[in-house]
Amino acid sequence: MSEKIKQIRNIALVGHGGSGKTALAEVMLFKAGITSRLGKVEEGNTVMDFEPEELKRGSSINTSLSQFPWKDCRINIMDTPGDQNFFTDTKLCLPAADAAVVVIDAVDGVKVQTEMVWDYLEDYKLPSAIFINRLDRERSDFQRTFDDALNSFDKPKPIIIQLPIGSELDFKGVVDLVGLKAYTYDENGKMTAGDIPGDMADQVETEREVMIENIAEADDALVEKYLEGETLTNEEINSALKKGIISRNFVPVICGSATKNIGIDVFLDFIVNALPTPADMPPLVGTDENGEGEIVRKPEESEPFSAFVFKTISDPYAGRLNLFKVVSGTLGSDGGFYNITKGTKERFSQLLRIAGKEQKTVDGAVPGDIVALAKLKETNTGDTICADNAKVIFKTPDPIPALISFAVFPKTKSDEDKLFSSLTKVMEEDPALTLTRNSETKEILLSGLGQVHIETAVDKLKRKFNVEVVLETPKIPYKETIKKKVRVQGRHKKQTGGHGQFGDCWIRMEPQPRGSGFKFENAVVGGAIPKTYIPAVEKGVLESAARGILAGYPCVDFKVVVDDGSYHSVDSSEMAFKIAGSVAFKKAAEQASPTLLEPIMVVTVITPDEFMGDIMGDLNSRRGRVLGMDSKGKNQVIKAQVPLSEMQTYAPDLNSMTGGRGFYQMEFTHYDELPAQMAQKVIEAANAEDE
Repeated sequence: MSEKIKQIRNIALVGHGGSGKTALAEVMLFKAGITSRLGKVEEGNTVMDFEPEELKRGSSINTSLSQFPWKDCRINIMDTPGDQNFFTDTKLCLPAADAAVVVIDAVDGVKVQTEMVWDYLEDYKLPSAIFINRLDRERSDFQRTFDDALNSFDKPKPIIIQLPIGSELDFKGVVDLVGLKAYTYDENGKMTAGDIPGDMADQVETEREVMIENIAEADDALVEKYLEGETLTNEEINSALKKGIISRNFVPVICGSATKNIGIDVFLDFIVNALPTPADMPPLVGTDENGEGEIVRKPEESEPFSAFVFKTISDPYAGRLNLFKVVSGTLGSDGGFYNITKGTKERFSQLLRIAGKEQKTVDGAVPGDIVALAKLKETNTGDTICADNAKVIFKTPDPIPALISFAVFPKTKSDEDKLFSSLTKVMEEDPALTLTRNSETKEILLSGLGQVHIETAVDKLKRKFNVEVVLETPKIPYKETIKKKVRVQGRHKKQTGGHGQFGDCWIRMEPQPRGSGFKFENAVVGGAIPKTYIPAVEKGVLESAARGILAGYPCVDFKVVVDDGSYHSVDSSEMAFKIAGSVAFKKAAEQASPTLLEPIMVVTVITPDEFMGDIMGDLNSRRGRVLGMDSKGKNQVIKAQVPLSEMQTYAPDLNSMTGGRGFYQMEFTHYDELPAQMAQKVIEAANAEDE
């Protein structure tokens, strides 16, 4: 195993927005001597948040990367967004990490977003640690925050390996329970190692006993030694600690303050000593290009080259930049590879390493390396790249489904020409955005995870590509249907010079179960209508059904049986019977109690306990029907069916109801009848628009 691989640490900083992830990344860069002054989020001068949209909001909207040396190791740090509007970026970047540090604010405790990211860590089986941050703040409380984590995360179990010295404004250092050392800091962040304060001796002894019990469980030989009352050495404890983190037996809890530079060097030592290297991680299992069989790739240089792209940065000047993690084998500073996802070969002439907004060229990459390539023709986020003669494809995570949509219109004619190409580039960078055309409402819809998400995309569109758009609330794709069975005649007769037009059909029209669509049957006997004209009748019915008769929405869930009619040997034609079918549909639909249908969504809301009442009341006011409730940690999960028309503004509304601590997901389930009073308003609005 190459020493190079053992020296790499790929660490993702995760947690809710505002917990201090960017501040922690900044102080790590400062400690490592990469920056000469400490960047502050409030002052907009950080290495990790540099996009104008991030500076404007004062929080991360993209995962940014940097790396630095520490004790003979190279630490690659990923600062991920904590705002649920940008959570897809966090979800897609996590597989590139070998460990995650969950940053929790010692004042606010565990929030919904922290629980969501914890679920992702469980899905990816990613070794983790918890960093309790901001212990220098008023109302911060280490024990309360730890208890909160213990109650919120059932597995793996959080265990304390560091204790704070002092609290709130008097917080001045940390005690390492493994090495039994105290580290205190002056106001410039300068550390002094010393003995444990006398007033903490009992607490340290108790907590160390609990820690050793938990850590020993990761190693059977140690459990035996411990149960026999023997003293465990620091080397044994450290070895079992690393083993237990990698096997996800437990999650160690450490503490500090990023802004006050307390505990950071101890934290960096912990990353180097206790968190896994790429070589410690299990081999990655892929398949062949047809998605069949198992192909194993070990993190070794002797294996064939393979990697996966986890992020794309789109720049109007530099072009596209693809960030990827090398899984196996090596890559030189120039050459080529095979993109198995797109089925194409790619060539490159420069291998890059990303540090904030800077790019540095590198000579090569080994397993575990996170590097970037510019100006690849076909490659994008989620693609697997590999050696042409040793193909493998890795499964990468899917983006989080969109929650909110806006109809998007170009502001001017010149914007119209560039709109789609520019939006496509923004979407390459952010796979959580989707662009669709609603065939029923004829609108172009831009969908994302929240209003802030969409507005940020629009800001980027203007800044990067000079394209301006107008956002509007989308029209609801209502549908029409019938409730009664009827039989009518559709007759079309027109006499002109020469050939006339004649088509005559009788149809039975009846409602069908919801969601079953359209059915057509031919029950004509005795050749009343020649067989060649029957498809024309169906076509006429379908063309008219597409426009409905109440408000111009498509008519669905009905059956038409053509059972009689007549024809003229000279004047009948396919066109005449198509018109007859159309006439028959309109007549039948009017008589068959037509009604409007609206789309119904299944909505899952995750919220802290205290907002339950407000959310239930709000869902009821939106004509919602609660399907069930469940508890998850200290949060409640509410499932309800709600009409789409009532959910158009739900993202900002839920935000204000829960102070940003609630989250929801939504997907289409079925169409249901719109109440008559509301249907009348929709019909009137549609008719007014037509006029």
